[in-house]
Amino acid sequence: MPGQSAPAAVSLPVLPHWPQPPSDLPAAIRSVKSAIRARIEASGRTVEEVFAVVERGIRAEVQAIASARARGDEVWPVIDYADIAGGTVTPAALALLRRRGCLVVRGHFPREQARAWDAGIVDYVEGNGFFESYRGPGDDFFSSVGSRPEIYPVYWSPAQMQARQSDRMASVQAFLNSQWKHESDGAQWFDPDRDSLYPDRIRRRPPGTDSGGLGTHLDPGTLDLWMTQEYQQAFRHLFDGTVEQYDPWDAAYRTTGPQYPGTTMCSAFRTFQGWTALSDMNHDQGVLHTVPIPGAMAYLMLRPLLSDVPDDDMCGVTVSKVFPASEKWHPLLMQALSGIPDVSAGDSVWWHCDMIHSVAPVTGQQGWGNVMYIPAAPWCPRNERYAASVRDAFRTGSSPGDFPAEHYERTWPDRFQERDLNTTGRRGLGLS
Repeated sequence: MPGQSAPAAVSLPVLPHWPQPPSDLPAAIRSVKSAIRARIEASGRTVEEVFAVVERGIRAEVQAIASARARGDEVWPVIDYADIAGGTVTPAALALLRRRGCLVVRGHFPREQARAWDAGIVDYVEGNGFFESYRGPGDDFFSSVGSRPEIYPVYWSPAQMQARQSDRMASVQAFLNSQWKHESDGAQWFDPDRDSLYPDRIRRRPPGTDSGGLGTHLDPGTLDLWMTQEYQQAFRHLFDGTVEQYDPWDAAYRTTGPQYPGTTMCSAFRTFQGWTALSDMNHDQGVLHTVPIPGAMAYLMLRPLLSDVPDDDMCGVTVSKVFPASEKWHPLLMQALSGIPDVSAGDSVWWHCDMIHSVAPVTGQQGWGNVMYIPAAPWCPRNERYAASVRDAFRTGSSPGDFPAEHYERTWPDRFQERDLNTTGRRGLGLS
């Protein structure tokens, strides 16, 4: 972070922590906010001074993004898969990826392969009577998109599993993982070359759709980000006055701790969230937007500590709901919200796990908007624990534990089977 020099290390107060959601949320919020403020002030700086350092850095990035738009430049970095596979990504492209925290991989899969997977998913769901048995959205969050069904609670189709365990997917995931610092504080936090095959859903949005989109939010956690010991360590530089040392690319302590249970939780650590396009999509057709500033997490974590926020409020963050980002509390960040460029079937789209993102609404969509959600979730203690439940879900055709217990695929005879796993797939499920 740019700004004044950080103070010398001093003995700081210990923060209270709750391994599980506290029964009295308002009291716990007041307690942890008071303790974090005291910890920052013990370093010799005020909360306002620390936040001002962060805000100056964020404002510079917001202005750079605005300037790029004014020049007609793409805000999102774009890298060809061939360069990732061949190790020929330029230093400039790498620097932009780390600065923006998001990426479109052109030609990640051949267009014909992506279109075949899309057709295969249609055969899979239609052949198993999905539409006749569909019971509506299984969670409150995705029900807001308006078109039904748009998010398919399907996890074990041959198409999804073939993509998850493919060499081309593994090479991109390893490339993205390598942008992170996976060894620090004397520990190796994750294996960048092994993914946990985190199973997620499918989106299929047909032409002519009216969709309400998804509002600006984050997915790394909720109150656990302030209240659990592991995340207090992960964000230690924000809470101890050494904010210049905060690195949004350092995985330290993120891969061991819990996340509070909820209907929108993610048990896994993801370096990047991502999806693979199964159809062509134009940039103005209800597509993904992000605030492409990885360091914005510092702003989001410190903002509730300022005096204009009620003592029992974390700028709207609470348990069992997504982490909101809003004009009310984060207007500077909202100025940087930027959509993806046009993508083609076979391209993939990725964004840093801490980044604010949304899906724009659309009326009368032109063309299909179909994706498979596949993140980069490297092998680590947290993901290894979740993999045990994923294996059970895979073998029985059940919905994975992070998702509503809908279990449509349990009786579908043509779902992907254990005998179809390759070496990458077996390692990703912890079977070898």
